[in-house]
Amino acid sequence: MSPRTNDGEPEPTRRAFDRPAPTTGEPATDGPDAGTPVTDPGHPVRPARTTGPDAGEAAAGATDRTPSAPAPGATGPGPDTEAVTARGSDTGATETSGAVASAAVAESDADSGTTADTDTGTDSGTGSAAVAESGAGAGGDAGRSGGAGSRAGDAADDDHEHGETHEAGRGDDRVAAVRRAGAAGRRWRAAQLSACAAMLAVALTAGAVALGAVRDGRNVPVATAAAVAPGLLASGDLDASITALQAHLRAQPKDFGGWATLGLAYVEQARTKGDPSRYPQADQALGRSLALRPDNDQALAGRAALAAARHDFAHALELADRALEQNPYSERALCSRIDALVELGRYADADAAVRTADERRPGVPVFTRYAYVHELRGDVATARRVLDRALAASTSPGDIAYVASQLGQLAWNQGDYASALTHYARALAADENYLPALEGRARAQAASGRRAEAIKGLELIVARYPLPGPLVELGELYEARGAEGDRAKAEDQYSLVDAWTAIARANGVNADLDTALAAADHGGRATALRAARDDWSRRHTVHTADALAWALHVNGKDAEALPYARQATATGYRNAAFLYHRGMIEKATGHAADARTHLAAALKLNPGFSPLGAREARTALETLEASK
Repeated sequence: MSPRTNDGEPEPTRRAFDRPAPTTGEPATDGPDAGTPVTDPGHPVRPARTTGPDAGEAAAGATDRTPSAPAPGATGPGPDTEAVTARGSDTGATETSGAVASAAVAESDADSGTTADTDTGTDSGTGSAAVAESGAGAGGDAGRSGGAGSRAGDAADDDHEHGETHEAGRGDDRVAAVRRAGAAGRRWRAAQLSACAAMLAVALTAGAVALGAVRDGRNVPVATAAAVAPGLLASGDLDASITALQAHLRAQPKDFGGWATLGLAYVEQARTKGDPSRYPQADQALGRSLALRPDNDQALAGRAALAAARHDFAHALELADRALEQNPYSERALCSRIDALVELGRYADADAAVRTADERRPGVPVFTRYAYVHELRGDVATARRVLDRALAASTSPGDIAYVASQLGQLAWNQGDYASALTHYARALAADENYLPALEGRARAQAASGRRAEAIKGLELIVARYPLPGPLVELGELYEARGAEGDRAKAEDQYSLVDAWTAIARANGVNADLDTALAAADHGGRATALRAARDDWSRRHTVHTADALAWALHVNGKDAEALPYARQATATGYRNAAFLYHRGMIEKATGHAADARTHLAAALKLNPGFSPLGAREARTALETLEASK
């Protein structure tokens, strides 16, 4: 999600709100092995989103937002010894024009330096990686030399077939030819080894610069990797990256930066795979980092991301502020601070925070949050414009999938299903397993009348990722279809939501909002109201206001519900479900004219916002119109 997360000086990048548009556009409980991924089909695969736009979002870093997030984008610790080479090649991949593209190139260039920190670790670690690369190259070249010798031998055999008269003399020629070919191969191999040796020397020097003076025999913490790049973690390399980190930490257990990185990787793994059991392991790894180097900003920012992922947003804000005291330019801390303020309902503060982050560390993670803050105020045009620029600045598959999915969600919220499907297609072209895009595509297909495709897609999703969002969507599609056995299938999906909630709570996740939303329509109404009241007692957001209003409504407390429904729509946030809930509550309280206005607005904005809710909205509106 992030072009890079190694924190340092501010980038020479123009800010989101004033840059011109581009012209193109998973058991051990200690040690690094804690949380090694295992397949457990009984586990859900992605926790509730921690921020509005991510549901992956990453969040910068592993926060995610959301959103959530994987995140997107930057280079992080790679799963193999050729990661530096592979990522280095990415730095020249940006061909987008305009100021945002220039910023992306600048941050991409900075990534090349960051990977030296990440992949070198210590001198011995760097040497192992470079030697492995040298060995691979030499082996390949030795093969090519052997091929040359073999071809020379074939030519000699051809000469033999022309007669035996000059065999002795020509035999000398053949031997000479073979020797010349062999000598040429050896010279080529020597050149390759020399080049690798030079690269090793450069890498060692870079490692020394990154680590500072490495003092032999001292029992001191070692600083290596910067925070994990969410773009990489959101990609298919996440498990391999964790494996590589575990191996590194077995060799370098004093590397406080490596422990912080591993903790952040576990947070991202929990977010992208929906397995909350990763959160305790993340907490252990981050705690190990802080034990080695108290108050290091990487681990503090990682714990802020972890607190946000567990929906403890007040604590996330506190930790982000502590991290920023150590490093005011920590991208992850800046973004976690924005996420916490948004999810606490402090929207004015979030707007100021996102502008500060845009000044200090402009990049994809900040751009996506900038867009969401504007969307919450109803400024969809600005949100779309900033996301378009963020997509143009994205070069990694993780970034592209993340930002394109945000554009798809924004389009779907406005009822533009064709555009939503286009954006989701682009996201899936970058990462075919990116969950928000898979879920969003199915939702847009259902809203477009392609229910069979949507059901098939969601069935595949919940088989791998039994999370509340797709489970409820699939259950409602079964109910809307109404075929034989569909009601029982729907109930099965709703019951799995309860199972996910129990797992999430067991791993420290506050799942009150998910519980309230699902239980209000498909579970115990008293449970929904209790969960909604609990969540409202901690934070006042448009989402918690809407959830409390609807839970009160289904429990027959409409007079109490109406102020919350009005508060949910007070910021201008264009959400059809919020308008539908308000309209139904107004209808129940006798505000017929207001009910007609808001029900009609919901259906005009996003006529397919819910398989069952949209149908109920039409029925209620018809009843109101008939009674005028």
